[in-house]
Amino acid sequence: MKINLLLLNFCLLALLFINDAFAQQKKPRIGIAGIQIENSVFMPNRQAITGRTPSLPAYLSKDSVMGQSAIWLPSLIGGGSGRGPVTKESFEAFVNSALEIIRSNMPYDAFWFYNHGACSVDGVDDPEGELMERVRAVIGNDALVTTTMDLHGNVSWRVALYSDLITTYRKAPHDDAVESHRRGVVNLLERLSSGKGRPAYKAWVAVPVLLSGEWTSTRVEPAKSLYAMVPEVESLPGVVDAGIWIGYVWGDERRNQGVVMVVGDDEGQVESGAKKLAQRFWEVRRQFSLEAPGYPLEKCIDLAVASNKKPFLISDMGDNPGGGGSGEVTWTLARVLKRPEFKTPKGKSLLYCSIPGSEMVEAARKAGIGGQAEAFVGAMTDNSYEAPVRLSGTVIYVSPVHEKDQQSESKSPPNRKLPDIAIIKTGSIFVVVGTSSPTPNLAGTGIDPKKMDIIMIKQGYLVSQWYDMQADWVMAQTRGSVDQDFKSLPYKRVVRPIFPLDPDMPDPELNVIMVPSAKQMYGR
Repeated sequence: MKINLLLLNFCLLALLFINDAFAQQKKPRIGIAGIQIENSVFMPNRQAITGRTPSLPAYLSKDSVMGQSAIWLPSLIGGGSGRGPVTKESFEAFVNSALEIIRSNMPYDAFWFYNHGACSVDGVDDPEGELMERVRAVIGNDALVTTTMDLHGNVSWRVALYSDLITTYRKAPHDDAVESHRRGVVNLLERLSSGKGRPAYKAWVAVPVLLSGEWTSTRVEPAKSLYAMVPEVESLPGVVDAGIWIGYVWGDERRNQGVVMVVGDDEGQVESGAKKLAQRFWEVRRQFSLEAPGYPLEKCIDLAVASNKKPFLISDMGDNPGGGGSGEVTWTLARVLKRPEFKTPKGKSLLYCSIPGSEMVEAARKAGIGGQAEAFVGAMTDNSYEAPVRLSGTVIYVSPVHEKDQQSESKSPPNRKLPDIAIIKTGSIFVVVGTSSPTPNLAGTGIDPKKMDIIMIKQGYLVSQWYDMQADWVMAQTRGSVDQDFKSLPYKRVVRPIFPLDPDMPDPELNVIMVPSAKQMYGR
């Protein structure tokens, strides 16, 4: 009897082992690739796109349920270290490198494209769509594909075609970025585990509106109510996901426009949901406005100087690196430095964030804290609007020399390293030099932004860091490659008519187009 029990236990353990091994083998193999660049075509300089192996987000950690539910196979995510359109040569090199890794990890059950949607490449109309098409040519059309994007990206026909599932952010600023990418992965895993596979229907609607995030913030109307409709449509029976893409206003290709997409298994609900969102998007087009009052730079400074609220925030919108600007345009800084109110230390304190200037950082190191430093800053490549500014003043802070070495030994991706910075005081102005970031790390610098009278940042709508701090706020209509005066931009290729470039255009048809899957398109 004991022998039989031992034999039974052995058989059960063997069965469990076999089942576990079988389960391991049956985990879906999911690849990852994408492009995370937002760059204005109205910029003179060019940059190289470089690929990095992405770190999996926390919700896909090895000990998480989602992380253990699949075999995750990252290839490369394309990023940039400069500004302006990407060179075609570097784009080709990046795509080929990504494809080499993707081939080495074959086969795939599914794929995740982690895209922004606003990359511009010389001679390539649709970089994200091009990448997706070439990946599909390698992995085949049987693999289930999810695409997650920024709402300021462009959903071209190719992006829609090669995506089985697609989602985007529902907030601007993007406080829901992690949540949105996670939603796209959750949808992918659910369709795999349930056996439902790709949704039967994808509705795509072009909405001829071309606006920036500064004009369409979801903190205020009408975008607030417009985007509140998205989860309502998503909750309809037979709908898997829905999204509204504002698009990228500083691109100049046929894909640059607003788009609505809805995916699901019920054709009627998918089609009607897409039509509802697109129609409302078009109806409220004239109601969009800047989130805060917008004025010419000089008036913004006048208001800040006269105000008793602190800190008073001024958005330097025309060169916002977070929107695709270079971050090195000196047009605004040159004018701020000329204002008599800030010429002496007794003037209102003004923190300016930020301007590149490695020469000034080195000069500050030589001078030391409290010493006098002088060097040119900004406009080293993007000098279309103003020449480099010769800045001189007292060194308030400079990064330690050893900081760069410490960063190089860290595990952070190369394009995530903290830059070497200096803070130079001239009159009552504190200029953060050495970075284009509108949110420089000021910890340990001795500068407390909350104690400043005025803060001027290269940003459009304020991210939470600044928004939660501001006592008052205006948006300066300044110069740069992400100029908010859209009608002055030299568009050549966007499909016209389009609002607001053509404000009196007739109402469009807002046709709901059902996009086939890649497998339906090619039959294999």
